[in-house]
Amino acid sequence: MATANPPAGGVDPLAEVPATAAAVPDEDRAALYTSNRPLLTFGVMAATIMQILDSTIANVALPHMQASLSATADTVTWVLTSYIVASAVAIPMTGWLSDRVGSRNLFLYSIVGFVIASMLCGLATNLPEMVLFRVLQGIAAAFMNPLSQTVMMDINPKSKQAGAMSIWGMGVMVGPILGPVIGGWLTDNYDWRWCFYVNVPVGVVTFAILWFLLPSRDKRLRRFDLFGFATLALAISVFQLMLDRGQTNDWFGSWEVRIEGMIALCAAWMFGVHLVTAKEPMFERSLFANRNLLTGIGFMVVIGVLMTASLALLPPMLQSLFGYPVLETGILLMPRGIGIVVSMAVAGRLMKANVDPRLLVGGGLIIAAYSLWDMTGWTIEMGSTPFIVTGLIQGVGLGLIFIPLNIMAFGTLPPHQRTEGASLMNLSRNIGGSVGISAVTVLLARNIQTSHMEIGSHVTAGGLNGADPIVGSILGGSTDAALAMADAMVNQQAAMIAYLDDFKLMMILTCMAIPLVLLLKRPKPAPPGVKEEAPAVHFD
Repeated sequence: MATANPPAGGVDPLAEVPATAAAVPDEDRAALYTSNRPLLTFGVMAATIMQILDSTIANVALPHMQASLSATADTVTWVLTSYIVASAVAIPMTGWLSDRVGSRNLFLYSIVGFVIASMLCGLATNLPEMVLFRVLQGIAAAFMNPLSQTVMMDINPKSKQAGAMSIWGMGVMVGPILGPVIGGWLTDNYDWRWCFYVNVPVGVVTFAILWFLLPSRDKRLRRFDLFGFATLALAISVFQLMLDRGQTNDWFGSWEVRIEGMIALCAAWMFGVHLVTAKEPMFERSLFANRNLLTGIGFMVVIGVLMTASLALLPPMLQSLFGYPVLETGILLMPRGIGIVVSMAVAGRLMKANVDPRLLVGGGLIIAAYSLWDMTGWTIEMGSTPFIVTGLIQGVGLGLIFIPLNIMAFGTLPPHQRTEGASLMNLSRNIGGSVGISAVTVLLARNIQTSHMEIGSHVTAGGLNGADPIVGSILGGSTDAALAMADAMVNQQAAMIAYLDDFKLMMILTCMAIPLVLLLKRPKPAPPGVKEEAPAVHFD
């Protein structure tokens, strides 16, 4: 293990650190040193995007998987939910494992585990095997996102952290949008198994870059909070199970869902009490005294709902109501990614120019709320332009929120708490996404039924007899045919109304989050002459 002190009889790999650091003010020095920051940034972002893509890349391939794995329409969705649940359960362990085995080692182990699990997913022959391998893949993926965010903050000085968060945020926000496009293309042109095999070459290159360039923090011996982890894992997993099973079992009309809800609530309560009273809890209590971090966690729930719920609603709407094929649907969703990339780049520059980040977060929320309001006016008869324009506007709003929010949340944390802070932020975004998907799916199904009843009550055989004679001649004067045609139109209109109601709900949620901006504090730059406490740089 090479440390900041040269080994006896050897060459110090960090010999240039003093010369480099001397040219930089103490308060603007990176917490960790690497010999090639651009290449390391590329490797970290490749790992991040690879992990993010896998949360959505398999969505469009589910019908093909269902046939190959001999699964049903209900059970094949476990290919998606098993990954999400495993990742959500494992995320809280990131901080402890990073201290225990070293942040560098944990990152490398995660990449190896992710690549092996991806290969196994591609080789799966039945559903139980696929679910097991997706659980392993989700566990490995859980550590990559918080660690990548921490590395991007640690290898950059304060003056460059806004730009670093812009780059990291682009991968996190654009990845879920590109997933369905890449997955659809691989499935159409090759086989659904390539949705997993594609991770192998990317993972090998990423591992090589990180092996040579990734520095690590000092290890810290901390007792593992087994009780805290067990209660939190139980709360998250049972809550996710309740969300998955709720619609099928009529929610709290079913004893299964009631029991799952009570278990999740009790486990969450026990974790909260343990967090307050334990001598060495899973998360340092000082984290929850940080107002910016707590507010950022709340915002991340909203972002999780906006990002994940929108991606759950728009593809089926575009395909079922508007008749777009899979690949074209993915292309229509890409303008949102373009808006995110552009606004994140702008946000990074504005942050460097000392623009108040709270103004950017508030402005982004207003823009996102406006885009959702515009979506409530969509109609069946419109073309593709509104999807493109609204998606672009919504992407701009989301991009303006993400970077300043992360800078404010992490700018007030000491370096050694960044990994745990990142894991909490990522966990809240995952939970927000899970709740958002379940909420919009339930409301969609129920509003379709309600709207169908309301519209259908005005459609009668007598009314159809007095309809346009041209339509009657086309249908050959058949009342049954006319009723069937009317029922199809009623179904279409009822579904469109239900989608619009979901967009309205998301708009209200976004507007309710705007006042939270007032709780954020603008991070203050370090005073001149005060050094940042940084751990020794070493390679494990």
